[in-house]
Amino acid sequence: MSLDPAETNPDHYKVVFENDRVRVLEYTDSPGDKTTVHEHPDSVMYTLSTFRRRLYSGDSHRDVDMPAGLTGWLPAQQHYGENIGDTESHVIFVELKAGAGGTSDGPALGPA
Repeated sequence: MSLDPAETNPDHYKVVFENDRVRVLEYTDSPGDKTTVHEHPDSVMYTLSTFRRRLYSGDSHRDVDMPAGLTGWLPAQQHYGENIGDTESHVIFVELKAGAGGTSDGPALGPA
């Protein structure tokens, strides 16, 4: 069974970019929406909206209040969540791929 959020929760997670080093996901939901169990590798998260969520992992849970414009580190984890606020969630995740080191070929100027 896949725990890839783009497969387990396609109504909420959309792949917006991917290469051999990173995968970028856009996440959206509405108040009351829940996700199923999924996992993230080490990632950088950027919040585009202010929202409130309850995150569950195993038998524990944690409520988080996230302001718009927050950039933060998200260590690899398995969880599911629920929008417990009264606003939509909108987040960008930049997932790091294992072994994605080294340098790229070609000029190092501008986006590739």
